[in-house]
Amino acid sequence: MSRDLEKLYVEYLTAERQYSPQTVKAYLTDIGHFKDYLNQNGGFTSFESIQNLDVRIYLASLYEAQQARTTIARKVSSLRTFYQFLLNRQYVTDNPFSQVALKKHQDHLPEFFYESELDELFAVAYNPEQHPLWQRDAALLEFFYATGARVAEVAQLEINQIDFSQRLVLLHGKGQRDRYVPFGHFAQQALQQYLNQLRPKLLQGQEHNYVFVNQRGKPLTTAGISYILQQLMNRTSLTGKIHPHMLRHSFATHLLNNGADMRTVQELLGHVNLSTTQIYTHVSRASLQDNYRNFFPRAKR
Repeated sequence: MSRDLEKLYVEYLTAERQYSPQTVKAYLTDIGHFKDYLNQNGGFTSFESIQNLDVRIYLASLYEAQQARTTIARKVSSLRTFYQFLLNRQYVTDNPFSQVALKKHQDHLPEFFYESELDELFAVAYNPEQHPLWQRDAALLEFFYATGARVAEVAQLEINQIDFSQRLVLLHGKGQRDRYVPFGHFAQQALQQYLNQLRPKLLQGQEHNYVFVNQRGKPLTTAGISYILQQLMNRTSLTGKIHPHMLRHSFATHLLNNGADMRTVQELLGHVNLSTTQIYTHVSRASLQDNYRNFFPRAKR
């Protein structure tokens, strides 16, 4: 019976919510982890039989394993959403995760690039001597930074979503939430150069509308995009790893640091709730404090 309910849930997430395969897989992984834990500690019988005590014991095991608070929050959210689905369809009589309160924590600040670090990344991306696909990679980097797009939105981006005359792109976000995001001259120039000169050669006669493609003309995957960005990073003097979300974080942080209001940034990022965007106020505030300490004469001791 539990497998039947999971199958129905997959159909709901895919057909009604139109979640990506990666998101659906993540939900199933969290549900499966919960079932596995119960099986290893007394046996799992059915989702209907789960009680509040089972949930408390499971949460205690996550904390004892010293899992990150964000990981625990994601698992609880996945299970709460799953049980709400079961409750709405009367497969269960209550949602045992509805009253779960997680331990308070200090939010981790999002990682982002300083403008000087981005300048170094762009210099590498635009260098034809370092790599033959520089036009694509420059366009990719410009687009990420210019729009704050998620990596899945970039991987699925099609040419007809871009309006070069108005410098606007229509991004298909999470949960069927579309948004228009403007982009500037540098992104426009890089995109048009790539689309006109390199992309036709990479396609090798293939026909599809995806913007960013690999050497075989196939659409870039999210993993492929991450790999390309890391290769750019490796060619700089910067240390550490890069992930596409760092460019999204940089986009939001630089907007706020240069005077953009929170509501505008919320719309551009495609956040449903303003509270999701407010994490960036900590970054912006930290920048203001650093500048104050560094440049105000009576702030130093």
